[in-house]
Amino acid sequence: MAGHSVVILGGGIIGLSCAFEAVQGGARVTVVEPGAIGGQASGAAAGMLAPYTENAEQPDTFFRLCLDSLKRYPEWVERIEAVSGLSAELVSSGSLSVAMHEADVLPLQTRMAWQHRFGADAELVEAGRLHKMEPALSSRAVAAIYSPHESHVYAPKLVEALEAACRKLGVQFVAHAGDITVHNTDNGIRIRIGSGEHIDGDKLVVCAGAWACYYAELLGFPIPIHPIRGQICAFDGTLPDVKHMVFSSQAYWVGKRNGSLVCGASEDVAGYDNSVTERGINRLLRWGPGLFPFLEGKQPYLRWAGLRPATLDGYPLIGTVPGQPNIIIAAGHYRNGILLSPATSAIVGDLLAERRIASDLLMAFAPDRFALASARGAR
Repeated sequence: MAGHSVVILGGGIIGLSCAFEAVQGGARVTVVEPGAIGGQASGAAAGMLAPYTENAEQPDTFFRLCLDSLKRYPEWVERIEAVSGLSAELVSSGSLSVAMHEADVLPLQTRMAWQHRFGADAELVEAGRLHKMEPALSSRAVAAIYSPHESHVYAPKLVEALEAACRKLGVQFVAHAGDITVHNTDNGIRIRIGSGEHIDGDKLVVCAGAWACYYAELLGFPIPIHPIRGQICAFDGTLPDVKHMVFSSQAYWVGKRNGSLVCGASEDVAGYDNSVTERGINRLLRWGPGLFPFLEGKQPYLRWAGLRPATLDGYPLIGTVPGQPNIIIAAGHYRNGILLSPATSAIVGDLLAERRIASDLLMAFAPDRFALASARGAR
């Protein structure tokens, strides 16, 4: 990687993370972003690092990637903060997955049983102790799984710190680039931006979130990524303190260091429309008082939305484009972009440096896996 010029297409959390990794590996790095840096799904995220809670079905390759990324987080954030001088507000809060009915306890126990093999150190907390751990929680909550290793960051501050760290290390930024086209050249790749200027590079990493499918198609390699709108709201700091990340079957709540309580996420399919709707936010407002009675009648002081890049199987696309080894895709992280940033950037760093990568990772997240499945089905 040393001495190579790398163009990162996309200035969200994944793009910034890959830029940070690449520049530390000795590459000359340019980040090209059509709009504002961190202005899409990254800045809209609640910043939860919760692989045990949010990937609770089975210990598949995706779960293991999420868990690996969680373990990387403390050291990764420490490096970012050391370079940038800014805090990402990593909080080791632990999480509570709450059961409101006795019938909901057995699925939690089943999840906890297999996750113990993967270092969850989780425990089932019954009503008496639960209400001591989280006093503001409804008295109707009968139990919860407490996952002590889950944590959260303040996404806007993480994005700010990553950008600052990249700039200090010499990464060049082209923000508000407008319409972008991508071309292969004899010597690498060329990005042409809206002003007519161009940026050349030896290697390209496409980290454009829900827009990655557009750029991949320009390269003759269609990928099935589509946007899911996620709407979130936040209540101000005059409310009782919520100490843990709290999950129900319908929503989650995360208390931030500034005293705000973030609630999310209401999802729908709306194309590339990232506007906030009353219907979407009202779903969150209806669910809140059931777990936290103090939210009854409260209105959030902030409402926002982001477009989450989803794939057909829910797994991200991480790997080189077949037949074009100088082009890497790192996209389709859906709602796990913040969590998966350290692990994704490590894989991209290995790909840029042409280091060996575990075959299960290459297969599970291969950008061409859907095309291969279609070809097998046609035979």
